Amino acid sequence: GSGRSVTGVDLGAAIMAAREHGLLLAGGGHAMAAGLTVEEAQLPALAAFLDERLSAAVERAREDRSLLVDAVVAPGGVTPALVQSLEAGGPYGAGWPAPRVAAGPFRLVRAEVVGNGHVRVVAAGDDGRSLKAMAFRAADTPLGTTLLSAAPHRRLWLAGRARLDDWNGRNAAELHLDDAAWAD
Repeated sequence: GSGRSVTGVDLGAAIMAAREHGLLLAGGGHAMAAGLTVEEAQLPALAAFLDERLSAAVERAREDRSLLVDAVVAPGGVTPALVQSLEAGGPYGAGWPAPRVAAGPFRLVRAEVVGNGHVRVVAAGDDGRSLKAMAFRAADTPLGTTLLSAAPHRRLWLAGRARLDDWNGRNAAELHLDDAAWAD
């Protein structure tokens, strides 16, 4: 079998330790992914070993799953005027990141992979307003998977950097996504 991990949980080291303890026929990996071969009779012992070895790291990773935002707005609040106000606080760069906005809750109307693994979404808020958003290079990440598989009835909050969309003479705002969280 194989597995993927999350930041802060070294799955590869745990699998290699299980191999060294004689629980696996083969196994290895790195911090974020691992592969293994185990006899069926060893599954309960392996599960107990991994639970004991990883539970504290998993709990810490869950606690660290926070995202600092600078503003929280209703779905219709991501506007060109908001972007202009936020840009007035710049210039932004190393040590002074652009403000992050959380907006929502939304239902995803459309989510699709475009370009080089980017996920483009159109989201509709409870206030009737819609928002375009882009998660760059996210198709194979937990964020991309969440966006691409969200059921139409599920609502989520979207967080990212508000940007102007002036392509082809348009005057709209969009979010360049950093994260999303279920609202319900």
